[in-house]
Amino acid sequence: MYRALPLALLTATLVGCASDAPQLETERSYQVEWIGEHPLIDRSHLTVTFAADGRAHGHAGCNHWFAGYTLKDDAVRFETPGSTRKMCAPSLMEQEQRFLAALTEVQRWDFNDIGQLQLWPATGKPIRLWPQ
Repeated sequence: MYRALPLALLTATLVGCASDAPQLETERSYQVEWIGEHPLIDRSHLTVTFAADGRAHGHAGCNHWFAGYTLKDDAVRFETPGSTRKMCAPSLMEQEQRFLAALTEVQRWDFNDIGQLQLWPATGKPIRLWPQ
């Protein structure tokens, strides 16, 4: 009986941890891997950080971007993003514009089976990101 008690406590603890739903964390950066149906250009670096004050920011591949956001349960919406105005290679600029446009279409978030944050538009494929 006494041997079963520690095992029962350990099992209860692990079950309790496993039932916690993943949460979208503020003040944490997420690195973009896919924008909808398109993977990122090799070695480009796009990020999203959700600040606790309702502002999001990050790197869009060439420029830094920023926007207000609202988060309630699994719903998330971005205001129209602004960015710095540095010029880069045309392919990076095109990817950056796709990314910033995709952010304005985001309506909800979740985590997939492999731990990626997914930012979903009303229709189509999500922006997929890894926690940094």
